[in-house]
Parts: sequence; C-alpha cells; structure tokens
Amino acid sequence: MTRYIMTVDLRRCVGCQTCTAACRHANATPPGVQWRRVLDIESGEFPDVRRSFVPVGCMHCANPPCMEVCPSTATYRRDDGLVGIDYDLCIGCGYCAVACPYQARYISHRAEFSYGEQPTRSEAARFDDKRLAVATKCSFCIGRIDAAAEQGLTPGVDPEVTPACVNACIAGALAFGDRDDPGSNVSQLLAETRHFRMHEELGTDPGVYYIWDRK
Repeated sequence: MTRYIMTVDLRRCVGCQTCTAACRHANATPPGVQWRRVLDIESGEFPDVRRSFVPVGCMHCANPPCMEVCPSTATYRRDDGLVGIDYDLCIGCGYCAVACPYQARYISHRAEFSYGEQPTRSEAARFDDKRLAVATKCSFCIGRIDAAAEQGLTPGVDPEVTPACVNACIAGALAFGDRDDPGSNVSQLLAETRHFRMHEELGTDPGVYYIWDRK
C-alpha cells in the first residue's frame, strides 16, 4: 500500500510563510484563503518565553470526519491516502468545514483576486471557476501526484511531482513521501525522530507528522 504523508520539522521552521505564498501561487486561491498557513505560537512566561511556528492545513486523514458528514459524497479518500473534493458533486453546504477539527476548509462565493476585479497573469492561468461556492482545501497538489506515475517520478523526491509548499520551504522543514515505503525520506525521518500528530485522540489518523526532537 501507499500512504502519502507530510512531515514538518518544528526545529527548522522559521515562520517565513514561504509555504503559504507558494501554495497561493500554485493554486491561485483568493485573498483570505490559505490552504497552507503558519501558526505563530508564544509559550512560557517572561523572561523564559519561546516562539514556535507551526505550518497547518488539511491533514489528509485516514478517517476524515469531513467525508463522513458530506451529504453529496463529494469528499472522498483515495487508496494512497489523499483526501479530495469532487467539485461537480459538492453543494457548498459547509458541513465538512464544521466537521473538520483542523479548520482546513474554505468556501468562496465569488471570484476575488489580489488587486481587485482583474486577475494577475498568474492568477488567470490557475483560476478555476469550479472552486466557487464549493468547499476547497489543500490537496497535497494532487495533480502533481497523479502525474508521477506517468512520468516515472517519485513524489517527495522529484520536485515536479512534489507539493509546492515542500519545494518552496527555505529551511527544509517540510518533507513529503510514502510512509509505507521503509526507504522513503519520510519513513526515515519518522524512524529517527520524536514526533506527534494534531488531535490524534479524535481517531482521525492524520497524515501530517510534526517532528520536535531526535529519538
């Protein structure tokens, strides 16, 4: 089996939000919609205060609550672990957005662009009117993953078939690959480090792992 996951090394993330910008560029999401965002968390008490940066987005859960509540079966989970949305089936009810414990879903009801009513050249090239009035989210750049087999490339290794945020990360904090392949980059990272997943206690089996120390 294949289970595509993402790892986030919290020791490396510097909060630059390049991943957010790369996702925005790759998917032409409207202003205010961030499929990949970075939480800025301050912890501790003065003078011992710590600042942490935590990239978040769709967790591509093995047991996605969003899929269970979808009345039109628009949300689906593939055998390779990716959770997608069929825009032709989505009715924009928003049930999935309410059910998602990671606040990873958005619904835009009108076309909006960075500088007003007219899209930039980049936005015009990537704009998809099927994403209006339906639920949207991070897809792990699903189109690139699908192109990997045709091109004989490996997601997480070859940039052409790797999520845009992973390619853009200047600190090397993000990695992507097949967790079920013992030789993959992400499997090796998980074997060597201590890590956690958000809201594991909910039984969602999320596909994003946060690395925080060596094993």
